Parts: sequence; structure tokens; C-alpha cells
Amino acid sequence: MNYKPIIIVAGEPNSVFFELFFNVIKKNIKSPIILIASKKLVLNQAKILKKNIKFNLIHDLNLIKKRKNLKKINLINVDFNQSQAFDKITSKSNNYIASCFDIAINLLKNNVSNKLINGPISKKTFLKNKFNGVTEYLAKKTNTKKFAMIIYNKDLSVCPLTTHLPIKYVSKKINKLEIINKVKLINNFWKKTFNRKVKIGITGLNPHCESIDKFNEDIKIIVPAIKNLKNLNYDIEGPFPADTVFLKNNRKKFNLIIGMYHDQVLTPIKTLYEYDAINITIGLPFLRVSPDHGPNESMIGKNKSNYLSLLNSIKFLDF
Repeated sequence: MNYKPIIIVAGEPNSVFFELFFNVIKKNIKSPIILIASKKLVLNQAKILKKNIKFNLIHDLNLIKKRKNLKKINLINVDFNQSQAFDKITSKSNNYIASCFDIAINLLKNNVSNKLINGPISKKTFLKNKFNGVTEYLAKKTNTKKFAMIIYNKDLSVCPLTTHLPIKYVSKKINKLEIINKVKLINNFWKKTFNRKVKIGITGLNPHCESIDKFNEDIKIIVPAIKNLKNLNYDIEGPFPADTVFLKNNRKKFNLIIGMYHDQVLTPIKTLYEYDAINITIGLPFLRVSPDHGPNESMIGKNKSNYLSLLNSIKFLDF
């Protein structure tokens, strides 16, 4: 079988990514990997971490576009000068990371693959408050208007209606159309990927779906959106209080739970599955997956980080 390559943007150079990557590539992976990163950085960090890595250095992107002579690990070098193998995260890496993403998107547009993984990114330094997260960054780069972020586990997944948004802005961003669009995207993804409809539970915004204000978003926005989707034959129930929907007997009724904001659903999913989950952006012209954790700056160079989320990211795209 001719497996399409998995394109991997290494991301923030001062993160735990390569430590995880060096462990993961020992596993049985069928798809070729095209790693976009600094050759110098890869070798320096491998030396510090006492890891051996062999890769095929790509000099001609036209050969990659024809998918010729691909090995197990292929490296596209993007220059990044850093005197130490590990350092503090700063904006000095911004141009390097942006260049890596640009190369990846160019390869994806040229149908080299439809599979992208990115390593951890520092939102504070790289995105600089211009985007809520990498999800929005890639949506902008690909002119994608409708998209959603899913934290996926085979037993239960979640989707925050709003992503990395301060709480004070959440209620202003919740509307009926956004809920309907997210559900349609998720259902299409489930049908295409798993060949079945998705069973969705949706939380309310307010505690117990009640509000002391005259305007209750749960009644005025969420309930009408659910009724509309039910009329369109989508398998959706709610709104449920967020403090009880994740109880064992409640969550087992659903494949995915939509929440109104980031921590409302990411806190319980990470409590339940820890590193056994991946971040998937749906709606893009390609499949984008990333490990469900950040750069973990406090752990760099210690060779103690859990690689399960990166391994699951690669396995999800290994077809």
C-alpha cells in the first residue's frame, strides 16, 4: 500500500517536541514522515538527549512534490541559529516557525499529502495575540471560514465552541449559527472518518443552565439551535449542566460533547484521559492533528515527558 507521507512541523524549537519525536519514531509507523525543522537543532538536541536519529535530507522540494525517494524519516532543513540545544522561548523563533508552516502548507497545496502534524507552539510569542490558537492561524493561512477544534479520544471527544478566548468574551461569541455550523462540521467529519453519525451532547453556558440575568443564553440561543438541528435529523441532546454531563453514566451516551468555552470541556477530558488524546482541526483542506499539550518549557532536556499524545497523533494519520 502506498501510504501518503505525514508532514510534521516541529514547532517551537525550545520545547519537548524532539524528545517525544525521538521516542515515537522507534514505533511501527507505516507512513513516511516529512519533518520540517532545523537540521542543526535536531542533531544538537539528539546529542544532548543521547538519541540516535537517521534521516534523509531533502535538497530538492520538487522531488518531494513528486513523492520520490522518500525514506522513513525525511528532513527539510529550515535554518535556525541558536547557540544552545535548549534555551528559553522567545520571539526569535517566530520567523523560523512561520517558514516551517509556509513550506508545509505549500506541500499540502501541491497534494504531496493531506496529513499535517505540528509540534507545540507558544501562543504568547508566536501568535502574539493575533490568533486565539494554531487552529485559527491555519484557518487564516488556508482561507478557511468554518472550522472546529476537537480534542479526540476513541471513547469520548470534546469540542469547545469558542477556543482560547478569555471568559469575559465568551457569551458575546455564542450564537445559534455558530452552534449549527460546528455540529454540521463534526457530523461530516465523523461520517467521512468513521463512517457513522456522531452522537453529540451539548452543555449550557451558565451553571445548571440557569441565569440570574434576564437574558439566558441557554434558553435564548442553545435550545433553539438544538431544536433546529434535531429537525435536520442530527443526533444531539442538551443543553446539559457542565458539572454533571461528564459523569460516567451521562458521558457514555455520547461520542462527543460540545462545550461553550475551552476549560468547560478540556478540563474534564484531560482529567479523564490525560495524554491519551489528540487535537484535531476539522474544516481545513487537509487533516491537521497535534499533540494535546504545549511546549512544556519546564521539562525540556530532561527526557521525562510523556510521548503518548504525539504517538496517537501519528497513528491517527498513519493510513
